[in-house]
Amino acid sequence: MRNKAPNSQSAKSRSNAQMQATNSMLNPGDEAARGTPGTGDDICPECHGKGRIGGAPCPNCGGSGVITRAIGGA
Repeated sequence: MRNKAPNSQSAKSRSNAQMQATNSMLNPGDEAARGTPGTGDDICPECHGKGRIGGAPCPNCGGSGVITRAIGGA
């Protein structure tokens, strides 16, 4: 096995870092990032599309009233 330079990142750690950056843009109710193939927008089940619960932004959809869901499925 070849030694790696101390600063180099493996492909696995790069992909994890990229996933974490993508996940930081997701709301708790999202099943995937917006625009991901095989997904679509749906009304937030927590705030019923209003974006607010009790005068505060809905924590499930981030106040948008919309979440991203997987569609189709196999």
